[in-house]
Amino acid sequence: MSGISHGTCGGEGSRPVSRRTLLTAASLSALSYARVRGANERISLAQIGVGSRGRELASVVGGLKDAQNVEMTAVCDLWKVHRERAAHAAASAYGRAPRSFQHLEQVLEAADIDAVIISTADFQHAPMLRMVAEAGKDAYCEKPMANQLEEARAARDSVRARKLVVQIGTQHRSEPYQRAVQQEVDRGVLGQISKVEIVWNYHGPRWRGRPEVKQIREEDTDWRRWLMSKPFRPFDPRMYFEFRLYRDFSSGIPDQWMVHAMDMVRYLLDAGIPRSVVSHGGVYRWRDGRENPDTFQALLEYKPGYLVSYSTSFGNDSDSFTRIMGDRATLINSGGEGSQRWKLVEESGNHESNPFLKRSQRTIRLRDEERRRMPAYGQFFHGALEKTYGPLPFISDSNPSHMRNWMECLRSRKDPNASVDDGFAHSVAAIMAARAQREGKKLYWDDAGERIVDVAPV
Repeated sequence: MSGISHGTCGGEGSRPVSRRTLLTAASLSALSYARVRGANERISLAQIGVGSRGRELASVVGGLKDAQNVEMTAVCDLWKVHRERAAHAAASAYGRAPRSFQHLEQVLEAADIDAVIISTADFQHAPMLRMVAEAGKDAYCEKPMANQLEEARAARDSVRARKLVVQIGTQHRSEPYQRAVQQEVDRGVLGQISKVEIVWNYHGPRWRGRPEVKQIREEDTDWRRWLMSKPFRPFDPRMYFEFRLYRDFSSGIPDQWMVHAMDMVRYLLDAGIPRSVVSHGGVYRWRDGRENPDTFQALLEYKPGYLVSYSTSFGNDSDSFTRIMGDRATLINSGGEGSQRWKLVEESGNHESNPFLKRSQRTIRLRDEERRRMPAYGQFFHGALEKTYGPLPFISDSNPSHMRNWMECLRSRKDPNASVDDGFAHSVAAIMAARAQREGKKLYWDDAGERIVDVAPV
């Protein structure tokens, strides 16, 4: 075991050592050594929050149970209906019924549970991650890791102090095509980057109309516990299931969509936390009682000096794209979150001088050894969740590579692909953008004090 060190795990999660620095020390503590598990030792998992996204994650875990030797031994949800359905699904997947809990504290008291999957409401992620860390358990925590700065810091520090293995659910950084693009960036093909443009659109009343709103009864859940530290208010089924529309519980677009975009900026460009953020937005299309914008745009400035533009509209399904613009070439992605369709377009001349300018371009493809892994995804999902858009596949949110990476790291004690530090960074970017829109001003990041401030630090 003495050769094990903190880095990122192997398999699909592996990436070459480059200009990027390792996030943790090179050696394991005595506690971490004690946690290293052999391949024959089954890992006991618990999941808290088993709604729609929770069911997707549970399905991914079930598909990996034999190869990774894991078992979902406990499920936890405040709502009786979700809890019972999750217990039944786990019993079918593993051949025996899991323990069923209503409250997280019950899960944390179970000494035999090794790790916890957190897939609850946005505002609950960070406080629960801190609780899980303080109980000494590893975690897979859905994004956003946090939407309050103090809670983000507390969760991160709790995980760091105990050297726990925590994977944050920004799953695209574990997917093969995104990793192939990262390698292109590391080779310097773009030259000096000055701007990143990200536009992800959707036409519809996103997050409104959940069927559970009409099904839930207050006596079948624990409303006060769901609110956690939020001010008390009467039971509201719409807030319970459509929380992303209400500002006390979520910022909506920044929390749910922008964090994925900012995490990919961090991953692809080795970015830190934005130096400054300004944003705008409002409810311009779906005036249905929502408090968070259905149309949102942010500008984020990053060191050493480039601008990131992020935009989403829920009132129009105009083509989504990402452009990473350098003085040698541009990396262009066609499609929104998770799209695998990347191409590299070389810079040559200006359209002002030559309106008919043609630029050399090539599609980003996987190396042979990476391509050989791709059929495993289709086998895992029996082809049901993979679609093809043009020459390259679009991999769904249920691609197993991110969960597999976490499970491998549970044994090796290495850092997973989306560490708690990555989660902290995407949380800060989203928090700054949401605040800038709500407060109507430009905000800055004080790196030394880890604070959001109104005036640029000296």
